[in-house]
Amino acid sequence: MPRPFEVDSNYLAAHLDELVSATFADLQSQFLVLPKGPNFIEYSLFQSAYEILRTTTDNFRNLNPESIWSSFDQNPLCFVVLRTILGMSPPEWAELVRSDLKIDIPQNIVRDLDARCRRKTDFFRKMLNAREGSSYERVAGLIVVAVNYIKLGAPAGAANTVHRLAKVDTAEGLTSLTHAAMQHVPYPTLLYERYLGRPFASHRDSVSELVGDVMESAIEDRLSHAGIPYRKTKRAEKVPGFEQAPDFFIPNEFSPDVIIEAKITGDDGTARDKATRMINLAKMRDEKIATGGSGFQVIACIDGRGFGVRREDMRRLILKLDGKVFTLASLDRLISCTRLSTFLPYKP
Repeated sequence: MPRPFEVDSNYLAAHLDELVSATFADLQSQFLVLPKGPNFIEYSLFQSAYEILRTTTDNFRNLNPESIWSSFDQNPLCFVVLRTILGMSPPEWAELVRSDLKIDIPQNIVRDLDARCRRKTDFFRKMLNAREGSSYERVAGLIVVAVNYIKLGAPAGAANTVHRLAKVDTAEGLTSLTHAAMQHVPYPTLLYERYLGRPFASHRDSVSELVGDVMESAIEDRLSHAGIPYRKTKRAEKVPGFEQAPDFFIPNEFSPDVIIEAKITGDDGTARDKATRMINLAKMRDEKIATGGSGFQVIACIDGRGFGVRREDMRRLILKLDGKVFTLASLDRLISCTRLSTFLPYKP
């Protein structure tokens, strides 16, 4: 079975469903292996930080700001352990501080705190010694809120709701926490809470951009090796004339002849949104041609099970992009089957 980028428009229209199936067959699931990224914490390091927080707080019986600051001073990863006990993402934790203490911590700031404490062994020492400044005030606010909510536990709620603190280690405040620390948590309980939270969920979110970089890096390698000029845009970069900047312009954004959009995703909603962006680029191309301008070729480089969910979306994508849809499995034909081949350096 040929791939859509290998056939002419007549074959494409006559055998569209077969070509969609061929593209689906090339899609590879990317969810079994995740990149670690710079902020990944090995279990042994997490466990060491947990033990420092546990012993510094006397098995969490003396959970108070001073004991927590002391643990942060010994091992900054205690910051991540405390957040994990609370069971909140960094922005959610910051929102509790804003609502309860009226201290504003922007999302980028709290995410940066959560990342930097993983890389610097003395990250909190300077602010702890100074005990002043915006950084100290923000971390102090995060600690106070964490202590308050962990001690509070999960209050009674409506029958059709579940409180985020209704976890085995926080449901009844410090009673639950000290029990979980001193008596090993039963395995079915661990599995149930893993079911509620999804394994590797936080890490998957934190490295989602790195997963996408696999495709972009593969494209860059091929363009560079072939000597083809290109301009790779930065994340969220604004390019005049484009509502959302594509991932690659060839040769540049001022006179693009080829545009490449790249994405790997296991989420069908993200895949649908990305496919819509690619189709909108093709519509922009058609409008330029209709008004006498020069049209650019739009190429989709996609992978991941998310793109294999909606068959109709793939039909539209293949038709609108004249079949120029590639996966990691077919990326070796990216140059030979597109206008990119016209940019190859002349070789006598």
